[in-house]
Amino acid sequence: MEILLSASLAMVAGLFMSRVVKPLKVPAVTGYLIAGVLMGPYCLGRLGVPGLGFTSMEAVHGFSVVADAALGFIAFAIGNEFRVEQLKKIGKSATIISLFQALLATALVDGALLVLCKGFGIISPAAALTLGAIAAATAPAATLMVIKQYKARGKVTDILLPVVALDDAVGLVVFAVSLGVARSLSSGTVDLVSVLVNPLVEVIGSLALGSFLGWGFSVWERSFQSNTRRLNLAVTFVLQAVAFSMIKFHIGPVHVGFSSLLVCMAMGTVFCNICDFSEDLMIRADKWSQPLMVLFFVLSGAELELSVFANGAIVLIGLVYIAARSLGKIFGASLSARWMKCDPMIVKYLGITLLPQAGVALGMSATAASTLGADGTLVRNIALFSVLIYELVGPSLTRIALVKSGDIISREAQLARDAAEARARAEAELSRDAAWYLKAEAEEEALHELENLGAQPR
Repeated sequence: MEILLSASLAMVAGLFMSRVVKPLKVPAVTGYLIAGVLMGPYCLGRLGVPGLGFTSMEAVHGFSVVADAALGFIAFAIGNEFRVEQLKKIGKSATIISLFQALLATALVDGALLVLCKGFGIISPAAALTLGAIAAATAPAATLMVIKQYKARGKVTDILLPVVALDDAVGLVVFAVSLGVARSLSSGTVDLVSVLVNPLVEVIGSLALGSFLGWGFSVWERSFQSNTRRLNLAVTFVLQAVAFSMIKFHIGPVHVGFSSLLVCMAMGTVFCNICDFSEDLMIRADKWSQPLMVLFFVLSGAELELSVFANGAIVLIGLVYIAARSLGKIFGASLSARWMKCDPMIVKYLGITLLPQAGVALGMSATAASTLGADGTLVRNIALFSVLIYELVGPSLTRIALVKSGDIISREAQLARDAAEARARAEAELSRDAAWYLKAEAEEEALHELENLGAQPR
């Protein structure tokens, strides 16, 4: 009972807080996060009343299956943005921008933290390199929620989702390599398998598994005509993809693991490109998963560690990390977009939309904490501090950037645009119906002519 009560109250709190922040023109996702902080172990949870709040971090982590499922649906939705016709237009630009801004963010964070290491000795080289790798990752969840809430559409939005998706793929590779180097620095021995082989195996294996599931999903989906059964199958395959991503094993010295984000993105990409009704199904799946997303963000807010503010060294390192990463993302995206001759709005505003950071970064920091000892604990705390700042501020910055770029328009203009698109769809359907009617009428007349010719005496 306590689990269900906590989940229901968390959703109520999230929805209520989204209404509170609406007059401030703050995205709903920020309201959900604030609600989670208020219900977390450092606020209402301290009262110790079961169900009223999350009384401990263990209680929050008890909902980890919700977070895993939600991230799976988010990654699947982003994968559906990788349509071949779209990639032909922006694929090269998105790839170059993703690589450049991610690597520049990593380089600037590494450089800034190594200065702290040499000048003040408050962080080790191993921890600095690991945090630099974490800096590459961007939060797809918060970005996608802002886009959906405000129905953002335009040149910046078109390139943003592919960049975010590729960003996390780059981040996973950079993190795996940096973590291998950090382990070598800590132990004094170089392990080439950890540095080079394991990252490639994880990325290639995840893409292969996701592609296979996407193909199987598309084949099986054609067996059903009911939209409800198709939606049920979509939910089933996303949950299966998340479950299969948790499989880990060793082949000799090589560690074989999968990234649920890459698996679900690859599945969504293959599905959307070989299934002719994928867009309609995604609209239905999006509506189904909305309550899950609300609960996910409230839980994310409850998971934020407010205790990190009590440590001055963590605050200092965290501020340096945030400043260096932000510069890398903003200037990296701007320089590479200008190099690729992208639209001026993309050059100016894309980098700001890449600042949010959450689930992927926390997952990386948890891996570091379990493998680097004291250095890993420091990495985990700094990541928690930065995620707290980025999650509360990042969605609002994303919204502002999309408003400035013209991708988010006023409610009145949005209604007018939706009405115009609805009229265009209706006219297209009428045109198809009229063409079908004229074709049928012509065929009927031709049939009558043949019958008349056959009836005439020879």
